[in-house]
Amino acid sequence: MNLAEARDRIRLWPHLNAFISVSDEEGEGTVVAVKDLVDVRGMVTTAGGIILPNVPATEDAPVVRSIREAGCVVIGKTNLHEFAYGVTSVNPHYGTVRNPADPSRVAGGSSGGSAAAVGAALCDWAIGSDTGGSIRIPASLCGVAGFKPAFGSIDISGVIPLSRSLDTLGPMGPNIAAVATAYSMMSGEDVPLDALTAPQLAVPAGWVTDLDRPTSEAWSKVSKGLPEIEFVDRSRLFEVGLTILLAEAAEYHRRWAAESPEKYGADVLRLIRRGLEIPSGEYLQALEERMQLQVEAQRAMEAIDALVLPATAIVAPPVDAGPEVREPLSRFTRPFNTTHQPVAVLPAPLPLGLPVGIQVAGRTNAGTLRAAAWLEGQWRSLG
Repeated sequence: MNLAEARDRIRLWPHLNAFISVSDEEGEGTVVAVKDLVDVRGMVTTAGGIILPNVPATEDAPVVRSIREAGCVVIGKTNLHEFAYGVTSVNPHYGTVRNPADPSRVAGGSSGGSAAAVGAALCDWAIGSDTGGSIRIPASLCGVAGFKPAFGSIDISGVIPLSRSLDTLGPMGPNIAAVATAYSMMSGEDVPLDALTAPQLAVPAGWVTDLDRPTSEAWSKVSKGLPEIEFVDRSRLFEVGLTILLAEAAEYHRRWAAESPEKYGADVLRLIRRGLEIPSGEYLQALEERMQLQVEAQRAMEAIDALVLPATAIVAPPVDAGPEVREPLSRFTRPFNTTHQPVAVLPAPLPLGLPVGIQVAGRTNAGTLRAAAWLEGQWRSLG
């Protein structure tokens, strides 16, 4: 794909609302879409909101410089849930990002535009961010691959934050090979996918519950024969991570929420105000517990290469769904932001129906991507 072809395809898919802005760049290279939290020289960074200055960035974020040095060109800035603070990408300012698999349904969030752009082949791959599942949820709902690397693997300078203790950047692409190559471009870490061997995989005992029918059917197929292991309690990981996210996001948005509350969507403003009510002692306790839980997770993973589990508990909900979808969409993703583990997501082998994504949560970036690539190869035969 080249830039001209990508622009032509974007013009054919306006109803997806995948992009907030399209670049006027010229040149040849791998065509990459960038989530509009990340500074791209000469383009305005909106973060999916209307509060930030309407002024083009004067320089690229480090991650954008890295991919340019690797031979990439930027096609545009992708739409997202406002300030990356949600799981649907229903955006009151730039329109709801719609799912290319079924435009009556959401693309997921917060990196919904990046997932939709990949799913509709509007770019070669896309940059997303992940604080509680924001790469993995939309990748799952849109039927594409994604990767949340280990915390700290990619420089997040020049990126509008949501939660500094949890934020990560990562790639989304049509398959794991594309995602691994993209990750190497973003980070400089080499991830060879040759000579793959069967990894030691397991399911976290007691974690996978209350799935909708399509997800349950897919999960039954891919989990058959996998052993269970004891892992850290899912609810502890979820609640500790949520407390940190709420508190840190509220602190970043405190002044704007007080001075210009009308400039926020109702759902995001509600979460900011919820975070402002968290006592500082509770936040500090959550930070301390997060470190303890990370150590527990590392110990639990010692005998295996990766955990396997669904990315979401439900398939893509309708665009008019309410806040009830927040928990089932983030139930299985948020815990791994708390542990800071690398996690890949890839589509389950379903012949029909809406996409279902499967997470592969590992110990190292390369090991996680290799385990996911091995699974992807095995699943091709299941079709």
